[in-house]
Amino acid sequence: MTDREASRIPLRLTPVRTQAGNKPRYEVPDDLPLPGSDSTRKLVDRFGRTARDLRVSLTDRCNLRCTYCMPEEGLEWIPTEATLNDEEVIRLIRIGVEKLGIRQVRFTGGEPLLRKNLGQILSATKILRTDEGLSPQTALTTNGLGLARQAAALAEAGLDRVNISLDTVDRELYATLTRRDRIHDVFAAIDASIAAGLAPVKLNAVVMPGINEDGLVDLTRYALRTGAQLRFIEQMPLGPRDQWGRADMVTAEDLLRMLRFEFDLTPASEPRGSAPAALWNITDGSLHGRIGIIASVTHPFCGDCDRTRLTTDGAIRNCLFAAQDAELSLRDLMRAGATDDELATAWASAMWVKKPGHGIDDEGFLQPDRPMSAIGG
Repeated sequence: MTDREASRIPLRLTPVRTQAGNKPRYEVPDDLPLPGSDSTRKLVDRFGRTARDLRVSLTDRCNLRCTYCMPEEGLEWIPTEATLNDEEVIRLIRIGVEKLGIRQVRFTGGEPLLRKNLGQILSATKILRTDEGLSPQTALTTNGLGLARQAAALAEAGLDRVNISLDTVDRELYATLTRRDRIHDVFAAIDASIAAGLAPVKLNAVVMPGINEDGLVDLTRYALRTGAQLRFIEQMPLGPRDQWGRADMVTAEDLLRMLRFEFDLTPASEPRGSAPAALWNITDGSLHGRIGIIASVTHPFCGDCDRTRLTTDGAIRNCLFAAQDAELSLRDLMRAGATDDELATAWASAMWVKKPGHGIDDEGFLQPDRPMSAIGG
């Protein structure tokens, strides 16, 4: 089977009805190549990549209205009955860890702190054992609102690390960008996370042309003073369709050029591996630390990608930029009675047909139908 032929295999699994009254079972197409047996299967694709990092979106709802993410009035939220309940989320995480080789689970949203039973989901995840016999690493990507009150309890429940979104340290600009005057809550969240031992606390900053680029030096100095590790992210085509243009974006090279006016920068010596951020040692002579640059657009790291994504309504996405018709609903299979092995097989099939890259620079690239809040970070 050629790569082109494999890419045309449908991901929609067909229910196979058994005798009347029995639950339906699900089978993948006979010609779909799935490596490994049920006991050793991993989430590999046709290009030799293995997914070991699971991103779980716990909700599409958010208590901010960031201009690059959603409109001021918000979005049409996924109905509660269509989203995964706690038991379903935990079951799929368990299958990922115990049957498919997942070693890290990152909880995202929307805003994952809005998930009522986040602590219980964390605890249930942390007691699992990976194929190496270890607890999976756990992480949280959050806007930080309310985290100051929860950081210690979440660490006790099993949270290892946290990424907090912060695009500026200017209060007025933060309020303009997020449409909420809550930057003091984010500062408190950062302090509480450091105190709770969620190290290294990482700060995610989306770099936007003509909006926050003039304040990046101040943001960097704030991160260095607090001991947090700042991650600059090239703006990607995942928000409102009129908010992004490839020719206008601030690239990783632009960012480094701006920072070098104020700081000395040297590349980190350790291998990057599958990490999305390229790390740099940074100093101005008195402040020292590290920053990361995630250049998903200009320097894509698709060849080393090790992620698989579970949306809040139970769909597997094998790429952040995958089309919605390429998703596979584990929720539907699960609610129709699929066994753990059948769900693992379906999950592996969705990852097998992953494309070689996200294709942002391809002439035929189409922005995903789902907004970022519905995909998960």
